[in-house]
Amino acid sequence: MTSDTRVTSCTVLQKHCSCFDSLTDEQKAIIEEKQVVVSYKKGEVIARQGAFASHIILIDEGLAKVMYEDGNENIILRISTPGSLIGLSSLSDNNKLFKYTAKAYIKTTVKLIDTNLFLELIRENSEFGLAVIRILSEISNQKNERFFGLLNRQSFGKLADLLLCMSGNIFHDNKFELPLSRKEIAELAGISTESVIRTLKNFQADNLITMDGKTIEIIDFDGPVKICQLGEKNS
Repeated sequence: MTSDTRVTSCTVLQKHCSCFDSLTDEQKAIIEEKQVVVSYKKGEVIARQGAFASHIILIDEGLAKVMYEDGNENIILRISTPGSLIGLSSLSDNNKLFKYTAKAYIKTTVKLIDTNLFLELIRENSEFGLAVIRILSEISNQKNERFFGLLNRQSFGKLADLLLCMSGNIFHDNKFELPLSRKEIAELAGISTESVIRTLKNFQADNLITMDGKTIEIIDFDGPVKICQLGEKNS
């Protein structure tokens, strides 16, 4: 898959954990010593919107959905993949509260890094602080792209965008097995479950993808890319 076909609407492209490369050996050892490893089953809450953010969360294995909740309504902001950090937005809040909820899509293991320790490292190490700023900027750009797609693309465009993002940024392969149900795909794409089923069948009929159970292979990248650009499939 070439870089010009990658989109970042469902997740960020780079692994956030690379920011720790800026730390000294001593600082890395402190994090290694004090971090806590926790595993979550599918559907379990990793972070709750409005709860006290005592730790910055590093996804070690698995996948999590990050979503903003308002009463009974919610919108998925992104998928957090291994190497992603959750809770950075709480650093600018005096109350240190999570600004969103994160739930495990599949069995997910995380590393918890004390928020005060994280802030202390930012104060001590300017390169680490700059790396964190770059991560926050990257998340902001991803969120803008996601909202643009949700508002301006119709079902074909939304699903094409999602498949390209998953292929390029999450599974890093043209062929991948989706660990999500059709309902979860619909929630992520911002369309109905029926639209997901119908659109996938349409993509298959047009020889853009092949499907075998939950395994999807994108065989014609130009098609989904053009659909993303147009926002909808040509008649």
